[in-house]
Amino acid sequence: MKDRIIDLLNNICGEGFAALGYPAECGRVNVSNRPDLCEYQCNGAMALAKKEHKKPIDIANEVVEKLSGNAAFSKIESCMPGFINISVSPEFLASYMSEMLKSEDSGLIKTDEPKRIMVDYGGANVAKPLHVGHLRSAVIGESLKRIGAALGNEMIGDVHLGDWGLQMGLIIEELKDRHQTEFTLADLEEIYPAASGKSKATLPDSNELTEDAKAFKARALKATADLQSGDPECTKVWKRIMELSKEDLKKNYDALDVHFELWKGESDVQKYIADMLQSFIDKGIAYNSQGALVVDVNEEGDSKELPPCIVRKSDGSSLYATTDLATLVERELLYKPDAYVYVADKRQSLHYTSFFRVARKAGIVRPEESLSFLGFGTMNGKDGKPFKTRAGGVMRLELLIKEICDSVYDKIRASRDESEISDAEAAEIAKTVGLAALKYGDLQNQASKDYVFDIDRFTSFEGNTGPYILYTIVRIGSILNKCGESVVDAAVNADDARLKAQLEAVTDIPAVKSLSLVLTRYNEVIPSAWEQLAPHKICQFIYELSDAFNTFYHDVKILTEEDELKKAGYICMLSLTKRVLNDCIHMLGFTAPDKM
Repeated sequence: MKDRIIDLLNNICGEGFAALGYPAECGRVNVSNRPDLCEYQCNGAMALAKKEHKKPIDIANEVVEKLSGNAAFSKIESCMPGFINISVSPEFLASYMSEMLKSEDSGLIKTDEPKRIMVDYGGANVAKPLHVGHLRSAVIGESLKRIGAALGNEMIGDVHLGDWGLQMGLIIEELKDRHQTEFTLADLEEIYPAASGKSKATLPDSNELTEDAKAFKARALKATADLQSGDPECTKVWKRIMELSKEDLKKNYDALDVHFELWKGESDVQKYIADMLQSFIDKGIAYNSQGALVVDVNEEGDSKELPPCIVRKSDGSSLYATTDLATLVERELLYKPDAYVYVADKRQSLHYTSFFRVARKAGIVRPEESLSFLGFGTMNGKDGKPFKTRAGGVMRLELLIKEICDSVYDKIRASRDESEISDAEAAEIAKTVGLAALKYGDLQNQASKDYVFDIDRFTSFEGNTGPYILYTIVRIGSILNKCGESVVDAAVNADDARLKAQLEAVTDIPAVKSLSLVLTRYNEVIPSAWEQLAPHKICQFIYELSDAFNTFYHDVKILTEEDELKKAGYICMLSLTKRVLNDCIHMLGFTAPDKM
């Protein structure tokens, strides 16, 4: 397809304005916010009136008279004080939807200029299990990557592991204290918290570290430095930690249906740091401040002063900003992306602002490359505080996934007996539906906002939930199966004239027209969701689409329709709706089962 439906309407209305000597851009059309009055609305006469020294309604009347009779409109009329209300014709809708059906991607218009885009999401630390705090980055980042790919971009997702910091030194020294040379992942899950606690032990009724804690932390810092300097013994332990951690992380990310093209970590970029920092000094952008190396990041127009970005601490060690900048250096050398998208907690916004500005100032990225940060809010419990286990701890991600899948399984078992669905089949369906409930529950919220994790609401088969969307897809599939594969193929794959005739036979039916108007917005929603890094727009769209379909399903008798042309038109509507819903949920990162 070449055009969005809104662009076609813009062109028609723009030609109407231009024919009267007015600027064509005044013909811009919007989806009506008063669907009880019209389907689309043009407000160009309102903006034009002052310049033309005319009443808005007079200009609107002129345009309406000029465009009356256009085949795209079933009704076009002016309305005080100068609005132009538009309803499109069934023929116009049928023509557009026939193009969507014939298109390989349901009419989704790909970008004219595909880009290579690096998405940095995940951010897990090795030697630690994934917990609920890792959920949003993984779910949002995966969705953005899939949306960008659907529009024709080359997307590269990097998990960007934390694998080179103090936690490594703490584990190495704790293993020494235990005289332990072999260890498992289960051991690591106990060792790291123990080592971290040992390094933070304080005196009674005081914030001051104990002498033992100070000594242990000093040893851990030295072990970290030794590791970063290539010490063979430390490197051997680190490699074993990495092997165990990556295996577990991949298993957990696979369970979330989240997949990274790159499994890079902070350790991969240490080799670039010394030369990078020297280049900052040589360019005159970095200077010494109380022994640390810093770069000023304030820019004209800032509402408040930003602190300098520390790129090397006074003890010579690196910080997150240092490794993030070095990561950019490596990515530019190896991949040369056109754009970057970082997905992380919104509380890290200062960090991203600072290191983005240093990257620009140092010329690490080209001026035309975009650096975008999508900061997300927290997932909270019903008490409004960050989500915890019943015991008050941070819940492991695999346990959260299990809890939501168990909830879906219980609902399936309560509604279907074993003669309909076996236990094994119910468990498999629950996995698919549970993942949809979890991801949709997260993604339906604007990313920057906090939200409440409500397992009962998220797993409901009614309302704005993942299971409701999946149930709609399964319902469509069931109807199409009853129609028969040969009948469906004949309707959907009819020649151009027949296909359009089939759709024209039904698009004047109110429920069908309402469904059509939502479907034809597909081409607007997906690019908008990508441009604004806003997967919640897709959630909103498919909820509206599911509602429109279910109204159509209740209002229209599909299987018993005797008019073959109309029945074929209904089948086309079913097929296109199912395709669009399936394409959208793929972009959100989940799939639909065959039955529920």
